[in-house]
Amino acid sequence: MDISEKTEAYYAEEHPFKMGIALLRDLVLKTDLVETYKWNFPTYTLNKKNVLAICKFKNHFGIWFFNGVFLSDPEDILENAQKGKTQAMRHWKFYSEKDVDILKVSAYINEAIENQKKGIELIRAPKEKITSVVIPIELKSAFDIYPKAKSAFKKLTPYKQKEYTEYIANAKREKTKASRLEKILPMIIDGKGLNDMYR
Repeated sequence: MDISEKTEAYYAEEHPFKMGIALLRDLVLKTDLVETYKWNFPTYTLNKKNVLAICKFKNHFGIWFFNGVFLSDPEDILENAQKGKTQAMRHWKFYSEKDVDILKVSAYINEAIENQKKGIELIRAPKEKITSVVIPIELKSAFDIYPKAKSAFKKLTPYKQKEYTEYIANAKREKTKASRLEKILPMIIDGKGLNDMYR
């Protein structure tokens, strides 16, 4: 599927928030933003720079503002998209189509566009250089069972390896470690980083 087909499939899929994301899309398409598809979400750009994405999840839908940290946020509604992982991205969550106030949402979208036109964006600090990664015992054991995952893990950048090892090591309970392992092994085999979708 090409980008436009993926985008259309995203909006056409039967989902509890199908009408809500369609409403957000209508608002965005009235602007100068270009519709594309990245990280499994319809993403909207200006001069090839990411401005926002429309997302749907099990319990909510919403807009990711890639440089949302710079929005004035008069409604005090924006949340950090993923605390400790994303620095500039902010998320506006909706739980029903009725939550979407067209004038307010449009004002946020337009401010995000104006900020991008002015070149207001977070200058990222250089990533720390990682020399070695300590692999938790649970991940080592999983690699013994799934050698494909082990070889794929070795091909990942040290930074992505560290994200995975910390994700397992930071789980307090064995049950949590097990469910996290189940989640990440297919991602590792596919050569994906833990937080690729947020980058």
